Amino acid sequence: MEGISDIRIVGIDIDRPPLIRKEPYIDLFFRLSHKAPQDWCEDFNKLIKDLVPQVKIDKTEGLFINAYVRDMDHIPDHFDKIKKKISTCNKHYIENIRLKELAAAAKNASLVAAAGEQARLNAIIAALDFDD
Repeated sequence: MEGISDIRIVGIDIDRPPLIRKEPYIDLFFRLSHKAPQDWCEDFNKLIKDLVPQVKIDKTEGLFINAYVRDMDHIPDHFDKIKKKISTCNKHYIENIRLKELAAAAKNASLVAAAGEQARLNAIIAALDFDD
């Protein structure tokens, strides 16, 4: 199974190849190596919002990055920028997962410590002799 760090562009959507049209732009649909989780897609869209021309990924589909250029000579540069953003998004996403796991572990450790103290308190109370 592939993980988040394996998300990368592996090609063009074969159902939507780039075409020269009379409009002043060329649509590009880059296919990812595998479906990205919705929260990764949301992070990617936030990270890439300042890229011009615009780029986005449909978070429900999670498999194609939609982009466009006005001039075919700009495709390689735009493609490189998108690849860098994917790499950055992967790193941020993995770091966020690690931080969430650390926070959960810290919370569990505090609960175990609290439960341990509660168990000790319960044992002390249970050992009290209330008979005269």
